[in-house]
Amino acid sequence: MQFNFTKYSAVYYAISGILIIASIVSLFMFGLKFGIEFTGGSNMEISFTETRPSNETIQNALKSFSLGEIIVKPTGQSEAILQFKGVDETTHQKILAELNKLSPASEKSFQYIGPSIGQELRNKTELAIALALLAITLYIAFAFRKVSRPVSSWKYGIASLIALFHDILIPLGVFSVLGHFYNVEITIPIVAALLTILGFSVHDTIVIFDRIRENILRRGMGQFEDTVNWSLTQTLGRSISTVATVEFVLIALYFFGGETLKHFSLALIIGITSGTYSSIFIASPLLVSWYKRGA
Repeated sequence: MQFNFTKYSAVYYAISGILIIASIVSLFMFGLKFGIEFTGGSNMEISFTETRPSNETIQNALKSFSLGEIIVKPTGQSEAILQFKGVDETTHQKILAELNKLSPASEKSFQYIGPSIGQELRNKTELAIALALLAITLYIAFAFRKVSRPVSSWKYGIASLIALFHDILIPLGVFSVLGHFYNVEITIPIVAALLTILGFSVHDTIVIFDRIRENILRRGMGQFEDTVNWSLTQTLGRSISTVATVEFVLIALYFFGGETLKHFSLALIIGITSGTYSSIFIASPLLVSWYKRGA
């Protein structure tokens, strides 16, 4: 049985358009809250041997050190991660002594990143994502050069690029909101998750595009819209089973993987769901829309 996926293309575009606009508005209003890896600062991981003090108690106790915004992230049963502006070793030891006054504690790790290093890492991250998007687009345009009819091969690359922007913007929009209201930061694991989303999404899109190419070469030009719908029908089971398998693991990581994996898995859950949607309902229908308009 063949499903007519492209019949409701306007609805798919509208849903994605609303999500993308909401994400862009959120990014303009709230921006992204970057972790110390990108902004510079100190990261202290503390383990309390007795009762862990409340976040407010810890913040009030350290106010005298002029540490700027003090972010306290409870982890496990009696541990906490503290983030604040960069300090020298003397101040670092005084902070540790002050925490011991609240409750006996031991320091598991302390990390200081200078602002220049953080900015350099941020620039390299942005460059890495941009180069990944460009390389993916060029690869797809080259790989589909043998099916330049009825849709030009470069349009496969553009369709995949639009889908990739869709898949990156939506998680960024969500993390923009989470950062504003819940102090959730963009850290190295989140960047790794975004790059993983790019790879997963483009892989799913290429599988569908490759089936379109096979059907064009096997069945001839015919009705391009029917070819796309038939290709989507053939790959639907594979797409659903793949994403379901991955999502089950990610949901388990989100709930049982601990605090360090919580936001990493959340980014992947949002991005992979978005990527599967865009591969089926955005990238392929775009080819049909361009074909119908003769563009």
